[in-house]
Amino acid sequence: MSRGRPARQRQLLGVVHLLALPGAVRHKSMAAVLDHALADAAALKRGGVDGLVIENFGDAPFHKGTRDDPVEPAVPAALALVGSRIAESTGLPIAFNCLRNDGLAALGAAAVAGARWIRVNVLSGAYATDQGVIEGEAARLLAYKQQLGRAAKAIDVLADVHVKHATPLGGSDLATAAADLAERSGCAGIVLSGSRTGQPVDVAELDTVRAAVGRFPLWLGSGLTVDNAAELWPRCDGAIVGTAVKRGGRVDAPVDVARVKALRRACR
Repeated sequence: MSRGRPARQRQLLGVVHLLALPGAVRHKSMAAVLDHALADAAALKRGGVDGLVIENFGDAPFHKGTRDDPVEPAVPAALALVGSRIAESTGLPIAFNCLRNDGLAALGAAAVAGARWIRVNVLSGAYATDQGVIEGEAARLLAYKQQLGRAAKAIDVLADVHVKHATPLGGSDLATAAADLAERSGCAGIVLSGSRTGQPVDVAELDTVRAAVGRFPLWLGSGLTVDNAAELWPRCDGAIVGTAVKRGGRVDAPVDVARVKALRRACR
């Protein structure tokens, strides 16, 4: 069975974890947000990543990001501003993940900033999370994408299956959930993560999803490291990496260029 695309086509995306944005409990200033984001983005570029995922990681505790509990309007505005600055300074393609699950906010920011992807943690199905029960809004998101027209036409939606920090409701097993995402949600790729931020994907689960979706694009969403790259990288079409390339492997630390370069080498 094919394990995915040839290695030259796989993409390694580095995560830019933003400091708290306006309206969040720990927000200090947009100047601090921009300085921190631009420094991490520059380090990720020097390390050799293929693109960048920008997310409002510092905004915890998060709004659900649903119709009934959307993020505050300042969040997509800040994402678009930071994303535009990062794209201009690095020349790399960018993505947005608007936590906890505001796909519309991410898509709006992406259309403004010219992003290549958005990541949506719950696109379909329902999950019990630390924000409460979150239900996917795939139809609403794709309708908004259609409404945005040309500005959003080239933006791919990457959707998590059995997303981290959450428990699926309704009894859907991993293979069924993955197949439903690929066939029924309108996403352009599936993301599989470990159980928590920075935790590696279980190889057996990764193979289960691959068998369920065939050659549909499959991304690693967490836990890719120098130590497991030989096993995980050939099985995927791309990976999103954050914690492993931070100083000391700590999610709250700055990006370490040497760790990015080491992971890049391991993925070749």
